[in-house]
Amino acid sequence: MAAMPREPEAFAEQVIVMLRRAHPELEVDLIGPREALIDGRHLDLENLYRLVAHDPERGSEIVEQYIDHLFASEAMRLEALPFDVARTMIMPRIHHEAIFDRLSKELVAHSPYVNGTHVLYVIDMPNMTVSITTEQVIKWGIDADELDSIARSNLERYKPELDMQLLESDEGGKAILFAEQDGYDAARLLLSSLHARLAPELGGDFYVATPARDMFLALSTDPAMFLERVQDRVDRDFRRLPYPITADMFFVTRDGVAGTRAA
Repeated sequence: MAAMPREPEAFAEQVIVMLRRAHPELEVDLIGPREALIDGRHLDLENLYRLVAHDPERGSEIVEQYIDHLFASEAMRLEALPFDVARTMIMPRIHHEAIFDRLSKELVAHSPYVNGTHVLYVIDMPNMTVSITTEQVIKWGIDADELDSIARSNLERYKPELDMQLLESDEGGKAILFAEQDGYDAARLLLSSLHARLAPELGGDFYVATPARDMFLALSTDPAMFLERVQDRVDRDFRRLPYPITADMFFVTRDGVAGTRAA
């Protein structure tokens, strides 16, 4: 079995490679010399590094066993969860359609959305989020509409009092920023109460930008110069931020959310 790099940062980078290979359905990033972010949850690699340091020749084997144990325990907990318990932990996330370049549409529970995006569903576990599979939905005896309704209701209750920052531009435009940084900022586009909450501040129907998972920016529909400037920033954020979703705006009305992507 191959040895792992001895230098801490190189070791962590190799762990990330192995995590992504073992679980391509998850968003995995290195955020420190010995810390990973798995679907928005922190994973400390310090103890793993020490384990490998005691037996460096078995480095890769130790890391693979660690990954298997970590995810097996989460998967077993999900498998054993009765639906009455699991339903309180179901949450939605919006993803760019490119997510299906590495995930099978047939295997993961999802609903098509607008602007070339899809809503995927997760169980919010203590240590990480676990994607819900179509097999799990069948075992629970529910359908896609019920799953979506449960996820949106849970999102409403997750943090009912959101910290909203109201911003005003020199051009006269207004914006509202959500920055809870809990992995569900962009998903708050799905809130049924969104229009009622924000329309009075933004002068009626409004746009929402979600360039990445941890970004939510609601915007007044004018003036044009303000929107153009914000769109330039959204384009940059979509290209540079982790967990990108879309550079296209969403149009939020009393009747629901529409896409603005050109046909």
